Amino acid sequence: MSIKVKIGLRIKQLRAENQISQEVLSLLSGLDQSYLSGVENGKRNISVENIEKITQAMNISVLEFFNDNLFN
Repeated sequence: MSIKVKIGLRIKQLRAENQISQEVLSLLSGLDQSYLSGVENGKRNISVENIEKITQAMNISVLEFFNDNLFN
């Protein structure tokens, strides 16, 4: 599984845990909803800066984002 797919799955997982829609995450992170959709589906590359925006929007650290079995 590629890193793009893993990151996308992790974002989906966190959104589900927090019961946040893509639209809400888009508003909280300042990222376009279509961009987030592409990232979640493993079709778009994501920068470290945008990962940070997403983690801040979800009130977690970048370390917590990557501290998941997906990345082992």
